[in-house]
Parts: sequence; structure tokens; C-alpha cells
Amino acid sequence: MIEKIRHAANTPAGKVTAGVLLLLALIMLIWSILSNFGSTEAASLTSARTFICTETGKVFTTSLREGWTVPVPSPYSGKNTGVPAEQCFWTKEGTLKSEPTYVLLNEYLGKSDPTFCPDCGRLVVQRNPIYRVGDPTARPPPTREEYARRKQNED
Repeated sequence: MIEKIRHAANTPAGKVTAGVLLLLALIMLIWSILSNFGSTEAASLTSARTFICTETGKVFTTSLREGWTVPVPSPYSGKNTGVPAEQCFWTKEGTLKSEPTYVLLNEYLGKSDPTFCPDCGRLVVQRNPIYRVGDPTARPPPTREEYARRKQNED
């Protein structure tokens, strides 16, 4: 059997086949190395985050760096005043919109009051649920007035 392979490898067709197989193996090796050790889209998505400056209220995106803690450096204040921005996808009417409003939570300002979106007036919480337009499971959070009525009824 080995003798047949040696004989076939010494023919012109055998040499071409061996060369193609070697080239394919090399391409697969390079692809494997790059996909396991190179920069990936997933890695960049997990390191790039949206923040909001507690001093200016301006939104910015930055990639996290090793050793950083929240609050992160803000390009607007020049200080460590960047906190995670929550996304609100709601309208005043209670329908979903495609582009979010970025919201600064009151807890980052040292306030104990709940946070309401400045655009739609609806409750925004930490790790606010993200819904997309057309999501049948989406239920709008309460407005400031609805929230106050619920709290009043609980008391």
C-alpha cells in the first residue's frame, strides 16, 4: 500500500495533488491561528461600551482598559465621571423605537429616586431590558405618573 502511494506521489499528478493538499493544510493552519488568537469582532463588542458623563450628561463610547473601574475617564470632563449608560427604546406613547435614548441613572448621582427617561418619561432601571421594534413580548415600563399611582396603591 505504501509503495503505491510513493509511486503515485512521484507522478506529475501526484505532485500537484500533494502540493494542493499542503497548501490547503497551510491555509487551515493560518485560519485556525488567527481565529483563536487574533482580534475578533466579539472581543471588540465586549470591550466597547457606552457611558455617560455624570458632570456633562454627554454620551460617549470607549473600549475598556485593564485596571479601569467605574467611573471611567470621561472625554468631556477630563475626570473619572463616566458611568454605564442605560438604553431606553420607548416612546411617550408606549411604542418601541429603533434608536435608543441613553439615560443616566439617578443612583450614579447619589439620588435614591427612580430614574425616568428624559425623552419618553418611562422608568429606566439598571440593566434595562432591551427590546427591538416588533417584539411581541415587549411591555412598556410605567411612566412617572403610573409609577407614582402604583407606589401609592402599595402603601
